Amino acid sequence: MNHPVSGSTATTGKPHSQSGAAMDRAVVPSVRKVLVRRAVRYGSPLAVILLAWAGWQLAPASGTLSIQRDQISIAAVQSAPFLDYLPLRATVAPLNVTFINAVQGGEVAEVVARDGALVKKNDVLARLSNPQLQLDVTSREAAIASQLGAVSAQRLTLQQTRTTEETQLAEARYNLLKARHELSIREQLRQQGFESDANVQSYSDEADYYAQRLKRLDAARTQDLRVADRQEKEIDEEGQRLRSNLEVVESSLGALTLRASLDGRLTNFDLQPGQSLKAGDKIGQIDSEGHYRLDADIDEFYLGRVAIGERAQADLGDVKIPLTVTRVHPQVTNGQFRAELTFDTPPPAGLRRGESIDIRITLGETHRALVLPNGAWLEASGGASAFVVAANGRSADRVAITSGRRNPEQAEITSGLHEGDQVIVSSYNSYKNFNHLAIH
Repeated sequence: MNHPVSGSTATTGKPHSQSGAAMDRAVVPSVRKVLVRRAVRYGSPLAVILLAWAGWQLAPASGTLSIQRDQISIAAVQSAPFLDYLPLRATVAPLNVTFINAVQGGEVAEVVARDGALVKKNDVLARLSNPQLQLDVTSREAAIASQLGAVSAQRLTLQQTRTTEETQLAEARYNLLKARHELSIREQLRQQGFESDANVQSYSDEADYYAQRLKRLDAARTQDLRVADRQEKEIDEEGQRLRSNLEVVESSLGALTLRASLDGRLTNFDLQPGQSLKAGDKIGQIDSEGHYRLDADIDEFYLGRVAIGERAQADLGDVKIPLTVTRVHPQVTNGQFRAELTFDTPPPAGLRRGESIDIRITLGETHRALVLPNGAWLEASGGASAFVVAANGRSADRVAITSGRRNPEQAEITSGLHEGDQVIVSSYNSYKNFNHLAIH
C-alpha cells in the first residue's frame, strides 16, 4: 500500500522544481516588435513636423489668391495687324432742324397743320387770337400815320421854299435883263444927243441894283439848298423809320398767324385750339426732308481721337455708305460724348428719323503691333496692368503695362509684355486687391 504513495510523491515533486526555473528565464523580443515600439515612441512627433512643413510649403503666400483654371481665360500676346477703327450704333437725325416759336402770345384760334405733315415755306400752321394786341396795333398805326403826315408836311414846306426862291431868282434875272436892255437904249440916245447923262445914270444904277440882287439871291439859294438837302435827308430818314415802325407794328399783328419758315417735315407740333401761348414758346420744329445726318454717342476714352474730317462707313445690309465726321461735341455726359456724321453721297431712300444704323469710324491706318483680345480684363485694370501666367501654368503675377489703341477685337500693348506671354484676359474684378494668383 505504501508503494503507490511513494510513486505518487516522486511523480509530483519533479514538476514543481522545474516550474520555478522557467519563470525566471529572459524572453528575447522580435525585430518587428522593436520597430513597432520605436515607431510609436518617435514617429508621431516626426509626422506632425512633416505635415506642418508640407502645409507651409503648400499654403499660398501673403497677397495670393487661389483660383480654378476653369474660371479664367488665357490668351497669348501676339504680333498681328491692328485695324484702328471704332464700331458704333448711330441714330438717323435730320441734317437741319429749324425751331418754330411763338413771336406773339395769344390763344390758339385755329390749328391748320398736323404733326408729321410735309409743309412748304410760308404755309399757315395755326392762327392765334389776341384782342389786346389788335387794339394796341390799331392805336400805334394811327400814331405813326400822324407822324408820317407831319413828315410829309415838312417835305412840302421845303419844296414850297425851294419854289419861292427859284421864282425870286427868275424875276431877278428878268429884271436885270430888262434893266440892261433899257440902259443900252438910253446910252444910244445919249450918243445921239437925245438923252442926258443924268438920266442915263439912273438906268445904269437900276441895272447894277438888279445885278446885286440877283447875286444875293443866288448866294442865299445856294446856302438854303445845302440846309434844305440836309433837312430833306433827315425827313426821309424819319419817314423811313416811321414806315419801318409801322411794318413792325403790322408784323406783330401778322405774327398771330404762325407760318412755316422753310420746306420740310413738321414735327413736335401738338397745338390744340384754346391753348394759351406766351411770346417765345416753342411750338414745334421743321426737319429737312430727305437730308439726314447720323448722331453717334461715343465712349469718352476716344474723345481725343475722334476729330472733324475722320472717315467712316455705314453698313446698310450689303451696301457700304461713306461718311465723314462733321462735328464733335466736347461735352461729356454719362461717360459719353456725341459726334455728328454726314453722308458723302446722297443718303439712301427710306431712312427715317430715329432709325439705328451700324457704322465704323476709321481712326488710323492698319499697322502691325503686339495685341491681346479686347475684353473684360481691360475694364478693371484700365489697361495699366495684366496677370502674366508662369511657365508652369500654376501661378500668375500682376505686371505693369501700357496699352494703346483698341478696337472691338484687339487691344494694342505698347510696353510691359512680350510676344508669346500668356495673359489672363477674363475679368479682374475679383483680383483688384491681389498681385499673385495660384492656379489649380
